[in-house]
Amino acid sequence: MKVIHLNTYDGNGGAGRASYRLNTALKQAGIDSQLYTFIKLGKREDIQALYPSLIGKFLATINILAERYLPRFYEKDLKVPFSLSFFGKDIHQHPALQSADIIHLHWINHGFLNPSALAKLSLLNKPIIWTMHDSNTFTGGCHVRFDCQNYKTSCGFCPLLKDAESDDISHKIWEKKNNAYQTLKPSFISPSNWLANAAKNSGLLKNRFIKTIPNTLETNIFKPIDKKIAREKLNLKVDGFILLTGFMPSKKDAHKGTSYLIEAIDLWIAKHPNLKDKVTLIVFGNRNSQSPPPFKIPVQFLGTINNDELLAQAYASADAFLTTSLDDNLPNTVMESLACGTPVISFTTGGIPDMVEHKINGYLAKYKDAEDFMKGLEWIYNHHNRSELNKNARDKVMREFAEDIISKKHIELYKQLLERV
Repeated sequence: MKVIHLNTYDGNGGAGRASYRLNTALKQAGIDSQLYTFIKLGKREDIQALYPSLIGKFLATINILAERYLPRFYEKDLKVPFSLSFFGKDIHQHPALQSADIIHLHWINHGFLNPSALAKLSLLNKPIIWTMHDSNTFTGGCHVRFDCQNYKTSCGFCPLLKDAESDDISHKIWEKKNNAYQTLKPSFISPSNWLANAAKNSGLLKNRFIKTIPNTLETNIFKPIDKKIAREKLNLKVDGFILLTGFMPSKKDAHKGTSYLIEAIDLWIAKHPNLKDKVTLIVFGNRNSQSPPPFKIPVQFLGTINNDELLAQAYASADAFLTTSLDDNLPNTVMESLACGTPVISFTTGGIPDMVEHKINGYLAKYKDAEDFMKGLEWIYNHHNRSELNKNARDKVMREFAEDIISKKHIELYKQLLERV
């Protein structure tokens, strides 16, 4: 069995990491699995670019830039990612796809596979599996739905667009996707129950095969480390209570909910002012430390971490990982933290409840409720047995998300689909 995975980028964003991890897990299980990307930015030898020549890279870059910046002419400034799917690349004659038994799609936006390019894959007469890493697969353009229900019909009247009407650009994109799906007839995987339920209620995918299989990660890298040792390696205070969060700000990050994190910590310190010098917030990601958010506790910036061993140390060093994401599928950061034995405080949203069990390996606060998030901080800080929380966090990952478990579920699905051909 030969499986080809396709993703726009190599390791860029959650989908890039998730597709790489799945590819690795399948190879460890004895499957001939290969990951190809539209454009390759990194140096991993086990990821290949579909078109590695200078001309191929140039043309891919043109497509990517066009798809990233053209939406500005259609969208309101609401900081929500939207893909027009105007540009794409017909790849069905590529030798890698010709030789594959299974074609597994991941995140294919930014000029890689638009609806017409997707439809061309049907000419291969091979099973097509598509892992949905956000909502764009079943919407007329948006990647984050929030409260919009238009995806349940055929989009149109899109709240993100300047000129929203029944036949606006979101409806036109929806129609193109619908035509492509009827030709391609792909099978879909959702990493979370939340996204699967939305997809099953969507106008585009309500009659399609959708199976929930979570993402995985490297459990031999993301693993518990003695907190004292982890803190010493990162030059953090050995004593005290450490919180960890990640900032990945961009012009399209309204769904990250950073303001709620600031408010929750403000409420906590206002209620317990004696904690101000006992608690430290550690931040990783590309947040500029020269213009830090107005937190009322000491903040230490680790910067962008490109080394997984170092990232695992950061998770292991913390007493709790904090995320105030408002709309997220199955965020890698939450799974990574739990794998390192660090409980998570988050809002009850997206696929996070698939990983975080309330008051067992973390705290699920009410959606957009900074005061309840603050109660989560109190709960972990005052917990009588934090080592139990740490164990529960790791056990959850090993029980439901470990590499051998997730690769086996994929292999079983591949075999089922091949039997139908």
